[in-house]
Amino acid sequence: VQLQAYGGGLVQPGGSLRLSCAASGGIFSINTMGWYRQAPGKQRELVASITSGGSTNYADSVKGRFTISRDNTKNTVYLQMNSLKPEDTAVYYCKLTNRGMIREYDYWGQGTQVTVSS
Repeated sequence: VQLQAYGGGLVQPGGSLRLSCAASGGIFSINTMGWYRQAPGKQRELVASITSGGSTNYADSVKGRFTISRDNTKNTVYLQMNSLKPEDTAVYYCKLTNRGMIREYDYWGQGTQVTVSS
């Protein structure tokens, strides 16, 4: 499985960015795709995730500002980020979890930098 993330950049506080992550390869029909982020000196944390059935989960810090969605026909997950704050600055990583009958398999994409600064 390969994951390719796009869409990071520099944005002013209050601005918006949209991240995309396309998956290719051995993708199971039951899976979860998500976005994580890691700021300097901090642990990687979950931002949002979405299952192949469409159930979503968000970190409290981004609820109401970020929206995760996916296009199963393109094996692509999106993260629409609105009302960005300086504390959203981090490297954002996408993750795919293939859910097998016995175990799960995790795959990570390369990170994309998001910087929120005036």
